[in-house]
Amino acid sequence: MAMTRVICLIVVLVTVVVILPAGAATRGGWRWDPLIRSPVDLEDELDAQMGNGTRWAVLVAGSNGYGNYRHQVSHIENYSKRLSKIEELHTFFMVFEFAIFGPLTPRHPRRTVYAFMAMTRVICLIVVLVTVVVILPAGAATRGGWRWDPLIRSPVDLEDELDAQMGNGTRWAVLVAGSNGYGNYRHQADVCHAYQILKKGGLKDENIVVFMYDDIASSEMNPRPGVIINHPEGEDVYAGVPKDYTGEDVTVDNLFAVLLGDKNAVKGGSGKVIDSKPEDRIFLYYSDHGGPGVLGMPNAPYLVAKDLVEVLKKKHEAGTYKEMVIYLEACESGSIFEGLLPEDINVYATTASGAEENSYGTYCPGMEPSPPPEYITCLGDLYSIAWMEDSETHNLKKESLDQQFKKVKERTSNFDTYNSGSHVMEYGTKDIKPEKVYLYQGFDPETVNLPANGIHLNKQMDGVNQRDADLIFLWQRYKKSTESKRAEVFKQITETLTHRGHLDSSIDMIGVLLFGPQNGRSILHSARGPGLPLVDDWECLKTTARLFEKHCGLLTQYGMKHMRAFANICNNMVEKSAVEEAFTATCNGKNTGPYVSLGAHSV
Repeated sequence: MAMTRVICLIVVLVTVVVILPAGAATRGGWRWDPLIRSPVDLEDELDAQMGNGTRWAVLVAGSNGYGNYRHQVSHIENYSKRLSKIEELHTFFMVFEFAIFGPLTPRHPRRTVYAFMAMTRVICLIVVLVTVVVILPAGAATRGGWRWDPLIRSPVDLEDELDAQMGNGTRWAVLVAGSNGYGNYRHQADVCHAYQILKKGGLKDENIVVFMYDDIASSEMNPRPGVIINHPEGEDVYAGVPKDYTGEDVTVDNLFAVLLGDKNAVKGGSGKVIDSKPEDRIFLYYSDHGGPGVLGMPNAPYLVAKDLVEVLKKKHEAGTYKEMVIYLEACESGSIFEGLLPEDINVYATTASGAEENSYGTYCPGMEPSPPPEYITCLGDLYSIAWMEDSETHNLKKESLDQQFKKVKERTSNFDTYNSGSHVMEYGTKDIKPEKVYLYQGFDPETVNLPANGIHLNKQMDGVNQRDADLIFLWQRYKKSTESKRAEVFKQITETLTHRGHLDSSIDMIGVLLFGPQNGRSILHSARGPGLPLVDDWECLKTTARLFEKHCGLLTQYGMKHMRAFANICNNMVEKSAVEEAFTATCNGKNTGPYVSLGAHSV
């Protein structure tokens, strides 16, 4: 780019000093000729423009006498100088032509001038093309748009200046694993892996806040105590991960307090919050189970979409960040932002799935590639693995958020086959998409020679929807248990399947009681369509879900999928008394066993 600017300046100077004056000397004035002509053609055309008549001159010395010697001499002197200047001009271009173009053109002086003018036009065209193809797109790629820089800078200076233009603020990150239990190994593995990427990218521990229950590495079922992997051949991603909020401190209230930078509102944990300033950027990554309008947390209540978006709005109103990027892994994760996330608060979010579909686990036993044989659970999630392995194999100073989104979308859909996979979605302020990924995830110097987006991880991957991943874990555990423990694991499998059946059949019956046998099921399971939020009255949604758990038992991470049924009850404005009657009639006496609510609620 710097060399191109030099060429541009040279061409402009030559054009101003030589070509424009030469053209302006004609009576008709200068005009651009888009054609490149031979010297002979140019000479003939110039003769035609100037006319073929004889040139006459009258020189008058209006005095006599030796005392007026100067008058007669000045005419002769002036005439000689003009002839000399013409010859000097011809000589200059003959020398210039020989030095630059060698013996490519005839030695005729005038033809030399015309050949030089033609060659200059070629250079001009080349420079214009380079400017349009290289310089303008490079400038336009910045969010602030392109501007001319009169200074010639080195590539390092240009990169440093671009960093300055994009802001010198601090990069912050919040990483959330919203589950617990060894069967959900993959969620904490995802978060630990994300931490390692950010750490290599230069983010400091003081600017990374981690939420994870922290019961996986030390689990008796972990074949490698103290180690967590996120890939069948992967290295340990657990080492060095900050334990900011673990165990009972992994709550929605603490998460919201951390995002808002409210140190007084956090309870337990390290007390670390996102103490961001107006020029700072924030990266939020969440991995867990989800359902329509909700995200799981290991400690009740679940995170509700409306509440999260209100926190984001409040953060924006406070003016304590420049831009925020959210990557969200969960079933029905699109419903968290669909029709809710504004486009003008500088938050860009991508989700593992649409508002009506599951997300998928991967690297599970029996899949290809499969985890080491001693593992009985899935190691990762498809969307999460896609974005993290993309970040590790590309130069994030070159790759844009939009490029990563497209790559992740392609891989999560199993290359548009969807034989196992989901539709990755995007929401919010899409003007952020052209920005480079490193502005949020940092830059690992070891990736400097990697391409921006050229490595294709195009091998199809097996996957299982997140809710059924629990069953894979239980079945693998059963097969590898000793005879003395098999009965216990088999009982757990039976209870899990029984409770799932209870939840599904209860929702269907409630639909029949409220809306009739013909339309009951379809009404409860219907979606509102693109661009609309799950429900209008979010407090009604919470109340209805709590009422269900009071009579029918806890939803559990599987039952979260029925939040759409409760939303549709609210959208149809069914009276609360009628709803409770339907719940009581359906579930009377069934709020027992291991999933009894005992007054607890999920939302």
